[in-house]
Amino acid sequence: MLLCIDIGNTNIKLGLFEGEAICCHWRISTDPARLADEYAMLLLDLLSAENLRPSSVTGCAISSVVPALTQVFSELAQRYFKQDPLVVRSGSNTGIMEIHTDLPSEVGPDLVINAVAARHLYGAPVIVIGFGTATTFVAVSKAGHLEGVAIAPGIITSGNSLFHATATLPQVALTRPPVAVGKNTITSLQAGMIFGFAGLVEGLVERMQAELGAGETGKPAQVVATGGLANVIAPETRSIQHIEPNLGLIGLRLTYAQTQQPR
Repeated sequence: MLLCIDIGNTNIKLGLFEGEAICCHWRISTDPARLADEYAMLLLDLLSAENLRPSSVTGCAISSVVPALTQVFSELAQRYFKQDPLVVRSGSNTGIMEIHTDLPSEVGPDLVINAVAARHLYGAPVIVIGFGTATTFVAVSKAGHLEGVAIAPGIITSGNSLFHATATLPQVALTRPPVAVGKNTITSLQAGMIFGFAGLVEGLVERMQAELGAGETGKPAQVVATGGLANVIAPETRSIQHIEPNLGLIGLRLTYAQTQQPR
């Protein structure tokens, strides 16, 4: 089985693949202060809960935007699973996707693996929206190349900034309000955050679709969303057609499979 580890700023997503199928997956909190042994004990417990042994892992792929944890999980893979992991870093040349930006090394590995998976699942052109610590929009052209990125604040990041900067606004649950014209503080905040980010999505997608042009069928780029809050925002938009919570893990599997092919 292939163990894929996608390390984000807020969460770490882990998945086990048997062939092309993901058989189990987990999400844990990102903590740069944790040691390899601490993360290993947590991961071994998760495997045990699925009646799996460490020897079940026959390959490992890692994507990380937290440099302190890249080495931690590489060490974990080597020590506990006897695997030298494939580590997808910014600027890594895996041969699976061309990056047409001014400085390809600045494009995060999380954005690349998401784009790889979206192209594989939905074809091209395609736009990938990641609802995480930041809200990211990745544009993949008709030719299948990563053409560029737009980055906006994340929903929770924005909300926390607002709550901390104001003395009278309470922290609210990110759930859909009944109306856009709020009649109380909680509804007003929810309307601004949920419907406001839905409007941000619609505006950026429309501009990106115009710049990417139509695909083979004459239709504009498809749009896929991923990340913890995709299920909250997507229903409030007209543009998001697909939600895939494991997009990054799927991209890691595809990247790992590409590197294993004879050259």
